[in-house]
Amino acid sequence: MSDVVITVRGESNARARAEEAAVRVTVSTDGPTRGPVVERAQERAASVQDGLVAHLRSGEVSEWSSARVSVWSDRPWNNEGAQLPLVHHAAVELSATFTDAGALSWWLGDVAESDDVQVTAVEWRLSPATRARVEREVAADAVHVAVERATAYADALGLASVSAVEIADAGLLGAHPEQPAPFAARMMAASGPAGGPSFSLQPPEIVVTSVVEGRFRAE
Repeated sequence: MSDVVITVRGESNARARAEEAAVRVTVSTDGPTRGPVVERAQERAASVQDGLVAHLRSGEVSEWSSARVSVWSDRPWNNEGAQLPLVHHAAVELSATFTDAGALSWWLGDVAESDDVQVTAVEWRLSPATRARVEREVAADAVHVAVERATAYADALGLASVSAVEIADAGLLGAHPEQPAPFAARMMAASGPAGGPSFSLQPPEIVVTSVVEGRFRAE
């Protein structure tokens, strides 16, 4: 039998407990007079920032920012179709990366006591170093799976040796628009803000998946 080219796919995944939580909150105020509305938003945002600075100093927050401030006005309508006087609004968006779930729980419970503060997102993730390490491991394992699969095909054809011709991330050896990205990370489970002044958050497991495609020559 002449040489045979075998094209296979290898996939691997690993789970790792989330180490960081990126949280976003918005401080928003409104009222009939612009100055007091903006002042109240600034005061409440400063209070939230003070808490983040304290957690930063204790090592429970790795970074935080308040890069977005919005001030606007509108004239709402009542149920009878009449336009009401101007209402002024102010909003400050803050974000922080927590490295301690317990500290995050306490902080969320604290800020949730104010009607002016809304928690808009809590995103769990791996630290950059852990993610890089896990991605290397699952990528290597995915290649091993591809080699084993190609070897099994070669054995079934009565061919003795298998050598790699091409190895690539999924989709690079051909057009496969329906296939997932070569690396994907997703949360398997998470608990988040569920009402009330206190929260108990448990970091979920993050699943990192690698998919590779390979061409092998068997003879």
